[in-house]
Amino acid sequence: MKELIAKDLLKIKAVFLRPEEPFIWASGIKSPVYCDNRLTLSDVQVRGDVENGLAKLVRENFPEAQALMGTSTAGIAHAAITAHIMGLPMGYVRGGNKDHGRQNRIEGRLEKGEKVVVVEDLISTGGSVIEVVNALREEGAEVLGIVCIFTYGMKRGLERLAEAGVQAVSLTDFDTVARVAAQEGYISKDDVERLMAFRDNPSDESWIGAGR
Repeated sequence: MKELIAKDLLKIKAVFLRPEEPFIWASGIKSPVYCDNRLTLSDVQVRGDVENGLAKLVRENFPEAQALMGTSTAGIAHAAITAHIMGLPMGYVRGGNKDHGRQNRIEGRLEKGEKVVVVEDLISTGGSVIEVVNALREEGAEVLGIVCIFTYGMKRGLERLAEAGVQAVSLTDFDTVARVAAQEGYISKDDVERLMAFRDNPSDESWIGAGR
């Protein structure tokens, strides 16, 4: 499945690799990869692979799940479609409380003690998805884990997930995408080492000129 999803994401440029002309993240970090998994929703075949894949991850890793909760905003559509496939209730968690009405942060019905799985599109440093996990726990939910489309496998993200005591499983990951990209001719084989250097230490920019 990891290779199938990697090929899908590369084909539709949901994951776009550009080691010679790095992208700049909101944090200021220069990155050889740009990831926009919202594009998976626009391709019927890829969307089917992704949503059925997420359902498979939930069934295999969190069979006791009683509801799915999407992250706002990127995880909402994926949680909704996957929940429909599985016949499960669905809701989502806002980035913060609404400033009007009931001032909800969690949208949809959530019962105390309900066993939920968080649906995210990607995990990098893990900060935002762990905020969602904590918000659900504060409302009495039992968070079984997280499923996502893509994960970078960054050290900081892995450490944060471990500290939060939550398991995350993904359809594909940075290492698989880099390997498949080289096999399919999107990048050179020499670029894979540069990508791994970025993954291991995003703040070290020495990888940028390494291929010249």
